[in-house]
Amino acid sequence: MSTTASGKNGTWRNWGGNVSARPAREVTPASVEELAAAVREAAEDGLKVKAVGTGHSFTSIAATDGVLIRPQLLTGIRNIDREAGTVTVEAGTPLKRLNMALAREGLSLTNMGDIMEQTVSGATSTGTHGTGRESASIAAQIKRLELVTADGSVLTCSEKENPEVFAAARIGLGALGIVTAITFAVEPLFLLTAREEPMPFDKVLADFDELWAENEHFEFYWFPHTGSTNTKRNNRSAGPEQPVGQLTGWFEDEFLSNGVFQVAQWVGRAAPTTIPAIARISSRALSARTYTDIPYKVFTSPRRVRFVEMEYAVPREALVETLRELRTMVDRSGLRISFPVEVRTAPADDIALSTASGRDSAYVAVHMFRGTPYQAYFTAAERIFTAHEGRPHWGKVHTRDAQYLAQVYPRFGEFTALRDRLDPERLFQNDYLRRVLGK
Repeated sequence: MSTTASGKNGTWRNWGGNVSARPAREVTPASVEELAAAVREAAEDGLKVKAVGTGHSFTSIAATDGVLIRPQLLTGIRNIDREAGTVTVEAGTPLKRLNMALAREGLSLTNMGDIMEQTVSGATSTGTHGTGRESASIAAQIKRLELVTADGSVLTCSEKENPEVFAAARIGLGALGIVTAITFAVEPLFLLTAREEPMPFDKVLADFDELWAENEHFEFYWFPHTGSTNTKRNNRSAGPEQPVGQLTGWFEDEFLSNGVFQVAQWVGRAAPTTIPAIARISSRALSARTYTDIPYKVFTSPRRVRFVEMEYAVPREALVETLRELRTMVDRSGLRISFPVEVRTAPADDIALSTASGRDSAYVAVHMFRGTPYQAYFTAAERIFTAHEGRPHWGKVHTRDAQYLAQVYPRFGEFTALRDRLDPERLFQNDYLRRVLGK
């Protein structure tokens, strides 16, 4: 087990560059036993403990001045059970490695988010999700969970074993213990046909219920200052495989979505008055396309342009109204928004602090280019989201606290009571958890 100070001058930074921390020490355990020992040692030394994955959260959910656990040696597949349709994977495994390994075995997750850089434990602990009519977040696909709790013991949970822990720990925010392994439900590899096409904003809103009902996975991006959106529908397909050509793929995914987009962001940051014109060009740059491929190649795409993000889940029936209010606010505000607004959906699930807990949900994500002032836009957007009883994504910028969250999560008290039982001394506490879960 290696113990080191962190980064430059011992400082850890997240991917978005908006959070930093200076842990007293960093530990990279090579086994569950070493991790458990590190937890016990931290408790003896009176230090708090946090595990951090790839730092893709925009909140300080993983920040600590105590012991920072890095799980990069806890990676790989422990076991594939084809009969049960499950895969058990170590907590530090990046989603990318899991997806590629599963595909080689002829298997796949049912649904996933739109990037795959995160570790499996970081992604599930913060409630990472994609879009789906019936298929929910990555955490909702968990069948069993193993975690090291505050006393250094290893606890496993599932629907049958410690079910009350299972109900909460699948999206545990790092508050209940440190996840060491996850068992996911998987299914035989399948094909998805993606249909991407521009559509007027007003038409998407008018037809939203149909678009949602007719597609297994529907999402769209709206370009503020324009009446344009780019829609994406993913549905299962009998084939044949027709992946995006290499040249087309490079042009649309790398050159337009990352390269040109990056330059447009630089121009917009330097000269905000140009943003509406850039938005109109951006919204027309991506043409319609259809392709068929294995799931992770359809669900996920590279994101090289760095940004800061806020995302809220509102009840699905409140989505259209929420978006109309967001458009009115942007039009009246004089704000210049250079990043598209992303809209996705998820069915209700049974996880205590899932953003879709107990209600069919729609997600609205607002972004700003890294290095541009985002507070005014996010504050105004948050006011709209919270008026609709919005639930903030645990890993994205928001200003909510326990008092607000207890009102929008019917099972909030169930989670905090379990935390009192599993971590009475608050070994896994940090400033963020103090704010969102209460003292």
